[in-house]
Amino acid sequence: MQARPKIQSMSNHASHRFTLTTPLYYVNAIPHIGSAYTTMAADALARFKCLQGYEVRLITGTDEHGQKIQRTAQLKGIPPQEYCDTIAASFAALWEQLGIQADRFIRTTEAGHQKIVADFFQRVWEQDDIYLDRQQGWYCVACEEFKEERELLESGACPIHTNLKAEWRDEQNYFFRLSRYQAQLEQLYRERPSFVQPPSRRNEVMSFIEQGLKDFSISRVNVDWGIPLPCDPSHTIYVWFDALLGYVTALLDPEAPPSLEKAIALGWPANLHLLGKDILRFHGIYWPAMLLSAGLPLPERLFVHGFLTKDGQKMGKSLGNTLDPFDLVNRYGADAVRYYFLKEIEFGRDGDFSEHRFVTVLNADLANDLGNLLNRTLGMAHKYCGGQVPTLDPNQVDPTHPLKAIALSLPERVTAAYDACRIDLACNAILSLIRASNKYIDDSAPWSLFKQGQQSAVEEVIFSVLESVRLAAYLLSPIIGNLSAAIYQQLGFGNHGSETTGFREGGSFAQQTQWGQLPAHQSLSKPQPIFTRLELPSQPSIQILESP
Repeated sequence: MQARPKIQSMSNHASHRFTLTTPLYYVNAIPHIGSAYTTMAADALARFKCLQGYEVRLITGTDEHGQKIQRTAQLKGIPPQEYCDTIAASFAALWEQLGIQADRFIRTTEAGHQKIVADFFQRVWEQDDIYLDRQQGWYCVACEEFKEERELLESGACPIHTNLKAEWRDEQNYFFRLSRYQAQLEQLYRERPSFVQPPSRRNEVMSFIEQGLKDFSISRVNVDWGIPLPCDPSHTIYVWFDALLGYVTALLDPEAPPSLEKAIALGWPANLHLLGKDILRFHGIYWPAMLLSAGLPLPERLFVHGFLTKDGQKMGKSLGNTLDPFDLVNRYGADAVRYYFLKEIEFGRDGDFSEHRFVTVLNADLANDLGNLLNRTLGMAHKYCGGQVPTLDPNQVDPTHPLKAIALSLPERVTAAYDACRIDLACNAILSLIRASNKYIDDSAPWSLFKQGQQSAVEEVIFSVLESVRLAAYLLSPIIGNLSAAIYQQLGFGNHGSETTGFREGGSFAQQTQWGQLPAHQSLSKPQPIFTRLELPSQPSIQILESP
């Protein structure tokens, strides 16, 4: 995957920077396809913003404290830090395999993070929003959360972790006065209806708020693996109060002296939090209330995606249908995995993975529609135009031209889709140009035009298709960067789009998305397949035997 230009220093102009985050993934297990899905989407959004010229900061990382981690490490007979180091490394390794380029991978066990949490805690403490009281109730260790009895299943487990019974707790905890922020949160959701998207998730949060907010405990006793409470070191800070602040800590370089004020000055608030619906309450209610208490600005927007299933069933070890993202990338490649999940699943709704559909979609879209189009058009360019981009003034092409007409509105449509976190819509809009190009070349039949001596018509067809492929590759580069770079190289752009340059350096977004950017007389490479057709593992390969 081509490298995205790294931030040298964040601009003082907030309007020119864009900070987005994934959740900080809990290190109770190695990464699964759900966490990969969120992070692939975040990376594509970051890359698109980078094409537009923004100074982008993509934050991801791992949440490493809490009783569940402490117990898991004990069961394995290793120190908690050693366990966290191993799991965090697996996340970083998967992101690298998927071509995900985070500007900051934050770990909540970093020393600097503890200082940020302490600074934040002090601000909230000074507002008299923290007090000591007794907590009684059912506690799900896997969720790291107290549950109301009505939330539990008949078995005594929570609906998310059905194989683990909740534990009864009766202990003293420090509480955050969430109830104090009831009116402010109601006002927030009235005045900023786009604060949580899609609308169904906003409605879910509002419904919860309207039931009446209760204070929640922000400390735990008898849990050593956590950040000590500044006012009472016999308690450790509740993992969610700790982890949410990782978004702020991540604004600092790991080597920088930790300070809440310095971190905030470097790019808070975040423009976009991406998260799954299972952690919406923490991000949509707890987090804004905490920020309001500390006197800090709220993030611009939260976008909530759904869950993934496999072949229509919930994934789980007991069903034997888990989907290993490492294995998937090793077998099919990063571009294939990124393309399927970002194009086939509407971000914001639940989605399903079927390996049969995966192979079918990839072959249809990338091998057939895009790959074959480029291959045969380049072949004709070598046969009819001397292997060069034909000479054509794109301004002389009528705006109603079947490809130019689509291309002129395509950048705006794709931008709107990305802004709405609808990468699926962006892909389908780009595919409309590719499919129109296939139809156009079949309808125009340049091979017949060549036989009739209509060279200028042949050149218009070939230029129009190659330029449409270029534009499509540019707009697809945040999703399938390797394939887009291969297309650019075959179109004669040398190393443009490679790991050493990056697509942004080819010109501004406005320039690169204008139809007609292929330079006349540019030498074209010989056509080579950009995407090899896939086969299902169970599908036997077909051998073609030569006749004797």
